[in-house]
Amino acid sequence: MRNTAGPFARHAIFAMCQLLLVVGTLWGSVACTSGGGAVSSISSRDHHRTPFQEWQIIDTATGQPVSLDQWTSLLLQQDIIYLGEEHHNRFHIDAAIQLLRELKAEGRMPVLAMEMFGWDGQAALDQYLSGSEPTRQAFLEAVRWRQNWGGSYEDYEPLVLLAKEQHWTVRAMNPPKALVRSVAQQGLAQAQSDPVMTEWGMKDEAIVDDPVYRARILEQLQACHGGGNDSLYQTMYEASMVRDEAMAKTLVSRLNQIRAGTDVMTGPLVSYTGGGHIQYNLPVPKRVVRRLIDPVRQVSIYMTSFEVGRIEELQEMIREKIADYLWLTPVSSQGPPRRCR
Repeated sequence: MRNTAGPFARHAIFAMCQLLLVVGTLWGSVACTSGGGAVSSISSRDHHRTPFQEWQIIDTATGQPVSLDQWTSLLLQQDIIYLGEEHHNRFHIDAAIQLLRELKAEGRMPVLAMEMFGWDGQAALDQYLSGSEPTRQAFLEAVRWRQNWGGSYEDYEPLVLLAKEQHWTVRAMNPPKALVRSVAQQGLAQAQSDPVMTEWGMKDEAIVDDPVYRARILEQLQACHGGGNDSLYQTMYEASMVRDEAMAKTLVSRLNQIRAGTDVMTGPLVSYTGGGHIQYNLPVPKRVVRRLIDPVRQVSIYMTSFEVGRIEELQEMIREKIADYLWLTPVSSQGPPRRCR
């Protein structure tokens, strides 16, 4: 059956995958993505058949590709760069590493923030990046990887190792799993009195219920998980909203630290999350803007697998400006992502 819920319903499932894993007892199977593999060259055959190519960077304002040199100049002017991936496409990790190395080549010291780490693992992450050499298993236990993310660490290890090698900081973006579960199971109103909200500084935070964001998220939930009742959709929506607000809070806190510093070469802040957290600049980027008094220069980059059969879909994503830029990567060695139907 054809999915008519629009690009958000077809693509924002990435952002909800980990949220649904948190409350898996409430839902059945989830259409998440998988990935792996190394960068491959552009196929000359596809070059002649389609208006797009692997590794193109498309400016959604013009619908035209931009060169890496042009793009790097623009990125250097930003306070925050949002990278949105398909979980766990290793080509997207490769793309992120390429972007970070371009910034470093220009003399900058980017600051990385990752959805894959929870706040309750920040101390262990800092210790590891500062030179501690525990075994991989000891590190993953200390950062509570299984509790907060649960996917393969090997997918994301190259990003962490690059930060360690370059002595960059990495900020854990995700609120602890217990906090998200509390909202998903009880609803936001009841969860506000849960001690976990106070413990992690979220009790008195303004959780903005943006109507456009609400419409997009609920559309996605209903398209991908039809048959649920309104109360389940509502609590899942509220948990999603709290996660995005918490991630925005993390970015704003780190940005303010960068701005308060004296090293003008520190930054930009590079946010690495699932694509659903940046789509249409609604989930996290818009919440960051609300939280800041001073203007912020930020740009969103939506990474997506390039398939010849998706040309119309890609054109629709550009027309609707799913992000400021669309970065077309090869399909994972495990095949294209399973899409919500």
